[in-house]
Amino acid sequence: MFALDPRTKLVLTLLYATLLVLSVQPAWLLAELGVLLLLILALRVGWRYLRWLRLVGAMTLFWFAIAWWSFDLATAALTSLRLLSLTSVFFLFFQTTTPEDLGNALVKTGLPYAFAFVLSSSLQFVPVISRKAQNIIDAQRARGIPLEPGWAAVRHYPALLAPLLIQSFQLADELAEALEARGFARPGRTFWRDYRMRFHDWLVLAGAALILTAAILLR
Repeated sequence: MFALDPRTKLVLTLLYATLLVLSVQPAWLLAELGVLLLLILALRVGWRYLRWLRLVGAMTLFWFAIAWWSFDLATAALTSLRLLSLTSVFFLFFQTTTPEDLGNALVKTGLPYAFAFVLSSSLQFVPVISRKAQNIIDAQRARGIPLEPGWAAVRHYPALLAPLLIQSFQLADELAEALEARGFARPGRTFWRDYRMRFHDWLVLAGAALILTAAILLR
């Protein structure tokens, strides 16, 4: 999967997500999730997936409880399984595609570089902001401000949000200055890597489209 063009992997991800959305039987969803788990194991990112499940698992359980309260147990199980599968698809995509490669490949497709840069930068700075938030939480806890998850800590959230916003604005200002210093708006940009859709990319996309069409017809 690493040899594929980033655009190919993006289209494959969207096609597989479409297949998951159209699946209405738990057996189909389990089989499709099983395929994703096999790919995750084959790419040797199982430990990252387990750490990622610590966050997504809580969200899935919360969604399960809401769906069970609103509908029934079968619907709650089906929607929760679909949510877990959908998030696993995009986990696999971002584990095999760097934001830089995705943005540069989209520029080759015709997307303006400014939009591609915003897309790739937003993906890159998510873990940076997450680390800043965790550092702020640790610092505020050391000062005796409880920021544990729950309704009791809601009134203390300004102690987290205010420093986080200030640091985010500082980071954006530093990024803007660095971009200007490096001639961000200068025309004639070149890329270190050549992004081209090769024959095997088109072959994989055609096969994926045929599989999706066949699955839809079978259902």
